[in-house]
Amino acid sequence: MSRSVFISIAQIFTGFFFAISAVAQPTGLYDQHAVFDPEFMAHPVSAFRSADGAPSSDYWQNRANYIIKATLDIVEDVITGDCEITYTNNSPDKLYYLWLQLDQNLYRNGSTGGYSQGAPAVGGYELDQVKLVRNGKEMDARYIVTDTRMQIRLDQPLESHGGRILIDISYHFKIDAHQFRLGIGHFHDGSVYDVAQWYPRMCVYDDVRGWNVLPYQGSGEFYCEYGNFDFSITVPWDMIVVASGELENPDEVLTKQEIDRLGKARESDRTTYIIAPSEVAKPEARPVKKGLLTWHYKMGNSRDVSWAASRAFVWDAARINLPEGKKALAMSVYPKECMGANAWDRATEYLKKSVETFSSHWFSYPYPVAVNVGGPVGGMEYPGLIFCSSRLNTAKRVYYVTAHEIGHTWFPMIVGSNERRYAFMDEGFNTFIDIYAQEEFNNGEFGPKRDGEFDPAGNNPARDFVPYMVDTDAERIINYADVMQGKFTHPVSYYKTSLGLVLLREYILGNDRFDYAFRTYIRQWAYKHPTPEDFFRTMNNASGEELNWFWNEWFYQTWTLDQAVQDVKYVDGDPAKGALITLLNNDRMAMPATVKVVEQNGKATQLKLPVEIWQHGGTYTLRFTSKDPIVSVTVDPDKQLPDNNPDNNEWKAQ
Repeated sequence: MSRSVFISIAQIFTGFFFAISAVAQPTGLYDQHAVFDPEFMAHPVSAFRSADGAPSSDYWQNRANYIIKATLDIVEDVITGDCEITYTNNSPDKLYYLWLQLDQNLYRNGSTGGYSQGAPAVGGYELDQVKLVRNGKEMDARYIVTDTRMQIRLDQPLESHGGRILIDISYHFKIDAHQFRLGIGHFHDGSVYDVAQWYPRMCVYDDVRGWNVLPYQGSGEFYCEYGNFDFSITVPWDMIVVASGELENPDEVLTKQEIDRLGKARESDRTTYIIAPSEVAKPEARPVKKGLLTWHYKMGNSRDVSWAASRAFVWDAARINLPEGKKALAMSVYPKECMGANAWDRATEYLKKSVETFSSHWFSYPYPVAVNVGGPVGGMEYPGLIFCSSRLNTAKRVYYVTAHEIGHTWFPMIVGSNERRYAFMDEGFNTFIDIYAQEEFNNGEFGPKRDGEFDPAGNNPARDFVPYMVDTDAERIINYADVMQGKFTHPVSYYKTSLGLVLLREYILGNDRFDYAFRTYIRQWAYKHPTPEDFFRTMNNASGEELNWFWNEWFYQTWTLDQAVQDVKYVDGDPAKGALITLLNNDRMAMPATVKVVEQNGKATQLKLPVEIWQHGGTYTLRFTSKDPIVSVTVDPDKQLPDNNPDNNEWKAQ
C-alpha cells in the first residue's frame, strides 16, 4: 500500500496566459444531509457498553471451560470425543435453555449450508450421550438438534450472576478430504489431519442479541465464548500432534533429543529442527514403537482450540521475542514435499517475525506457542495455531498466508468480534495490519502489500479498487458474511475495509492519532465481544474526531466518490489579488480534499482541506493567495482516494 507522499512539481509556462477550464457540472447526487446524518449512531448505548466505545463497569460476559478427550482412528478416519463444558452464566438473566454449536453438521445431508452454499454431504456429529451435572447431580439432557445448533432445555433455569452447569457430550464424526477448514491430505510419508470445529461449542449469549444462533453455513465464521481448555488427543504411536496451547506431557510423547532441541529453539532466533527431514517417519523419532500415545495440551483464556496430526511432519522451531522481555515459541510442521527455499523452509521465520511485528505495533502476543501447519487446509486461523496450504509454492505466498493467518490472533482471537455477523471486523482489520507488517518484513522483501486474491498491477490501490465500488451489484461492508455475493467477499470484507482504515490513518487522521485510537480499541476489547458501533465510538473518542460521516458512507453504504476542479478565476481579474478555485463533489461520498496549485512562477502549493468543506453542499470555492497566474490545479494529486472519475480532477490553463 503506497503511503501519502506530497510531491511538488513546478510547471513553468512561458508566453501569453489564457485561463481556459473544462468545466465540470455537479451531478446532483451529493446530499450533505445523508453524509452528515445526525441520526447515524445516535441511539443510546446500554448500561453495559459506554458511549465512548468502551465496556462499561457493568459489562458482563459468559464463560465456557472445556475438558475434551478425543481419539483419532486413522483406519476409519473417525474422531471420537468426550467434551465436558462448564458453563457460567454471568448475565443478569436466568437462562431457561442453552444453545450449542454443532459445526460438523454443516456436512450432513440436507444442512442449511448444503443447500445455500453447496457444502458436501460427508457426515456430521453423531451424539452418543448428552448429560448434565447440576449441584453434584447427573441427569440426561433434554435436547433437540436443528441443523448446526443444539438446544438443551433445562428443567430449572440456570441462575444469573454466576449460575453454573456442566454439560457432558460424547460424540463421533467422520473426517473427510472434501471438507473445508478441516480435512485430510495424503503425502509420501503419511496423511496429514487438520482438525478444527471438532467439539460441540457453546453459542454466545451476549447483551446485544441474547443467544447468537445464526447457523454455520460455511462463509460466515465463528463467534465463541472465552474459557480455559484442557484437551487430550490420542493417536497411533508414530504420529506427531501439534495443537493450540502448550504441551503438558512432553516426556510421554517426545524423545529426549526432541525435548532438548525444543529447549534450544526457545533460546535461539535461528530456526532449529525438532524432527529433521531425515528423521521423518522413522521409529527412532518416537518414544514408543507400538500402540497409542495421548498428547495432552492446555490453553488458558481462549475462544477455541484446534490441532493437526501426522507421521509425515518435518518439525522446526525458533524463539519469538515479545515486548517487555517476554518470549514465546514459533513452530512449523509440514511434509517433506513442502520443503524448499521458495516454499516452507522459511515458514518459522515468517511466523516469528509476523508475531513480533504485530506484538510491537498493537498488542503483545498472549500465547506460549504459535504453530504453522502445512497440510490440506488452504488457510485458516485458530488461537495459537494456523493452517496454511502445503500447496503454497513461492516464498511470497508462504509469507503472505502465514502473516495473514497468524494476524487473526489479534482479530478475532484477542478482540473477540462476531465473525458470522461482521466479517470485516476480523478479515478487514487483519488485512489492514498485514499491510504494515509486509512493508516491514526484511526491509520490504515481499512488499508492497496488496491483498491475496485482489492483486492489482497498478501502483494506486485506492484507484485500483474503484471497479468494485462502481459495480451495480456492489455490497456493503456491513452485510452478513453468508449473504454477501462470492465475488465481493474478498474485495469488500478484506480489501475495502483495510483500504478504509489506511485512508483514516494516512489521509484523514494521521498516523499518531489513528494508532493511539486503534490500540485503545484493542486494549479495551481484548477477550471481550465488541460490536461495530463499539469500534466506531472508540475511534471517534480516542482520536478526538467526529467520524460518523466516514463510518456511514464507507461501511453502511455503497456510495462512490468524484471530486473535481470546476474553474479558476481571479479576484478583480488580477492573479496578484488571489484566485478563486471552485471544487465540486459530484457523487454521494465525501472526503477531505487535497489540492495542488502550480503557479506560472514555478511555485507549487499543496493544501489539505477538511471534509467539512462539503457540509453546505457539493460546491466549494477556495480563496487561494496567488501571486502569478495559475498553471494547474489538481485534486487528489497523489491518487490516494478512490475517485471514480479522475478525468475531471485537473484544471489546466492553456
